[in-house]
Amino acid sequence: MQTLGISDSAPQAENLLKRLFWPSIRSGSDVDTLGSQGYWICAIVAAFACLSAALAGQPIIGICLLLYYYLGGVGVRQHSCFAAVAVFVMFVANTVSSPGILAFFGCVLLLSVLRATFIASFWEPQTTEVEMPMRFSETWGDKFADKLPEWLWPKVRIAYYIYSVGFLALITAGLVIFFARRFGWLPANFRF
Repeated sequence: MQTLGISDSAPQAENLLKRLFWPSIRSGSDVDTLGSQGYWICAIVAAFACLSAALAGQPIIGICLLLYYYLGGVGVRQHSCFAAVAVFVMFVANTVSSPGILAFFGCVLLLSVLRATFIASFWEPQTTEVEMPMRFSETWGDKFADKLPEWLWPKVRIAYYIYSVGFLALITAGLVIFFARRFGWLPANFRF
């Protein structure tokens, strides 16, 4: 299979925790694995954020967060540093507004995705013969993690840039007002 360029013959010697929190890149297959892993983490965060907001009685915010994190995951799959930073910053902002142990673990996990995305996007092969592995579409997981981001990201990239900056600005303004009211920095009669 190595001669066809379909997969890397070197087995993955790293365990899951090392691949998540301290990845190393030796081949194009490792770069692809980091992108796929980041995509699935962002997709899980998107589902969790949507479900949490829906259970809190805010389904529209849940849908906005689902789009934000999922499209950010699509960008992470395509090794977009902007998407990785946007997802991490939004999750940190959400964690500041409602801290917890799961939120802290999510921040650590998304920080590792951010680091892995930067490593993968700036990786340059030592030889010209090294190529990225072929993306398959045999299973539903392959279709969602390999083919969909490859097709979707070029179409939504600019819209995601605009959406993420606007949504982050809105969340930042909300956090500033929240903390200003909480610490008494705003007058009592201030209406927003």
